[in-house]
Amino acid sequence: MKPFSSKWSARLVSGVLGGAAIAFVDNCAFEGEASPILVIALLFAATAASGAIWGRSAWMTVAVIWACVPLAHVVKHFFGLPDTLHPNTYTSILLLAAFTFAVAAVGTACGMLIRRPAMGPARLHETPQRPA
Repeated sequence: MKPFSSKWSARLVSGVLGGAAIAFVDNCAFEGEASPILVIALLFAATAASGAIWGRSAWMTVAVIWACVPLAHVVKHFFGLPDTLHPNTYTSILLLAAFTFAVAAVGTACGMLIRRPAMGPARLHETPQRPA
């Protein structure tokens, strides 16, 4: 039995790519002066898309996308690199993590709400059949 199926691998890779892209925009794009509103909008859009595509199974993708944003600031703070977060303290990074977690949760919930009418009530509760 394989520990990870290809669908879990795809979700993990999607999360890493999405989170890395958002962290890049937050820390490197526009010479490090990206608007926080842009970063929050990207986080919301990425988690909403994951929720709409995978429903409740998007939890791993959403967690990885979310974790990339505060983790980038933790790494920069740990190594003493200049950061766009002011004040650059572990407390402010923790507050950023809490806020971005809330945004990711709301984004995922909105995506799942979009998924519901698109999938139809009958297909939402179907269990996939395994080939014999």
